[in-house]
Amino acid sequence: MTSPRTFSRATWRPTAGILARWVLGATYLYTGCHKALHPVDFLKLLRQYELFHSAPALDTIAALLPWFEVACGLLLVAGVAVRGTALVSLLMLVPFTTAVFHRALALKSALALPLCAVKFDCGCGTGEEFVCHKLLENFLLMGLSCWLLAGAGRKESLRYALKEDASQFL
Repeated sequence: MTSPRTFSRATWRPTAGILARWVLGATYLYTGCHKALHPVDFLKLLRQYELFHSAPALDTIAALLPWFEVACGLLLVAGVAVRGTALVSLLMLVPFTTAVFHRALALKSALALPLCAVKFDCGCGTGEEFVCHKLLENFLLMGLSCWLLAGAGRKESLRYALKEDASQFL
């Protein structure tokens, strides 16, 4: 008789690490490609945040950020530089989430709505969303980034596979 397969920590963690990399990577690939394909729309949404008043700064961010997100997504999906990319992910998500929250607070006061009733297009490529949903999504992505930064999914990455292959020849 065969026993039912149970997931131990040794089998669960590597699989979850790979899934975390893929979810985060796919998110960056989607959002980056959407912004890159619609640069004028992305620039208009960036202006609504009123973070920069310099047109060259806004143009530079609108031109480079989408491709930077695509590069991060590719690195995560491929499993290359996972911890470094997770750190960069956090460095992008924290200020973005803060900006979304501040914009939501401004809209909340202007429209006299409860915070979770505020809905706007944050510029991610998903259209208008309720702010509480967007904030929850960003906190989950930050959690995945922290987990990858702590080392989850590293051993199943391309770098470790190449290292093990190279050690056979030494």
